[in-house]
Amino acid sequence: MRQMRFLGWLALIAIASAGCRTKIVETRIEYDRPLPPGQLALRKITDPNLYPDFTPGWRDLASLETAIHNSLNYLGKPSSEQYFPYGDINHDRAVKTLETFVTLVDSGARSDEINGLVRAYFDVYESVGCDDKGTVLFTGYYTPIFEGSLQRTGRFQFPLYQAPADLVKGPDGQTLGRRDPDGRISPYPSRATIENSHMLDGRELVWLSDPFEVYIAHVQGSAKVRLSDGRIITAGYAANNGQEYVSVAEQLVADGKIPRDRISLAAMIDYFKRHPREVDQYVRRNPRYVFFRIGEGPPRGCLNEPVTPWRTIATDKSIFPRACLAFLKAPLPQMEGSATVLRPYDGFALDQDAGGAIRAPGRCDVYMGIGDEAGHLAGQTSQEGRLYYVFLKP
Repeated sequence: MRQMRFLGWLALIAIASAGCRTKIVETRIEYDRPLPPGQLALRKITDPNLYPDFTPGWRDLASLETAIHNSLNYLGKPSSEQYFPYGDINHDRAVKTLETFVTLVDSGARSDEINGLVRAYFDVYESVGCDDKGTVLFTGYYTPIFEGSLQRTGRFQFPLYQAPADLVKGPDGQTLGRRDPDGRISPYPSRATIENSHMLDGRELVWLSDPFEVYIAHVQGSAKVRLSDGRIITAGYAANNGQEYVSVAEQLVADGKIPRDRISLAAMIDYFKRHPREVDQYVRRNPRYVFFRIGEGPPRGCLNEPVTPWRTIATDKSIFPRACLAFLKAPLPQMEGSATVLRPYDGFALDQDAGGAIRAPGRCDVYMGIGDEAGHLAGQTSQEGRLYYVFLKP
């Protein structure tokens, strides 16, 4: 899915809360505050007494093992070595961390033993966060399921496109721009230019019934599409146009269309159903455009490995170590029957994805699964917490 992956809905929205508040209360919190030059996003915790309590995170180990093996598969590719060392973490140490941890998962260790085992065999690092004190904004993303068609029909008029032939990407998948007829590379056009010019005509992959569904797929980085014969295909992330991401949610709030305390994916869907003529006006304020490829398998992250609900996180891949083992500690929304409740969440995860709005050490996006329930949870997720990484001792 990402690919870039993209985000959860409120991954697109910075909502004020206490952690990084400036002296002016009205000022939006800078969760995406960049690192100072030369500083790493992770800081080693030298006092084990300051480690988080891993006990409540020692659960649902089957999904954890699956996610670890996906990361090991990525780290087994020679291309992964270019992203290491990360500080004092070299590629071999990253691999051995996961190999050792999956052995620990298989060992039958009890939850009341995990803290001692981590202290004995692993070092723990913490994200410096948005304030150099560890504050991280956690948001959610998911894979929507839409009705669609492989051909344009009366109902299905709005396409997802495959990557154009003139798009140029770098060795790690980043978009470099557009190759011009003379061979030079220039910035790829914005969303508005792409859509107004019809320059991608003929490269349609699948057609959807609603223009805002197309935009949701762009933001989430992938979508499941149910065809008329009942078959479900995956429109997975292939590339983007390299333009900066701009939050449509923030634009709606700034224009007074939806109050900040009510902004959510559901509120945006409702607004655009009532004002369909405004969809293009708003989504074209975001110059970033996403291209897709069709597949039959599960959604994938920017490492081109499957993403696992509640076990995959998306971070800024320019400052966090790819595929490595993390631990989240934050209040997150969860389902209790038909109700959504905010409860403390502690869980191990793997850093396997990225997102257009997920930048700097103060942001982390949690993948919450496929379908409406996952989308509901993702849309309710915007909470401060702590983000840790675990590495085998040298």
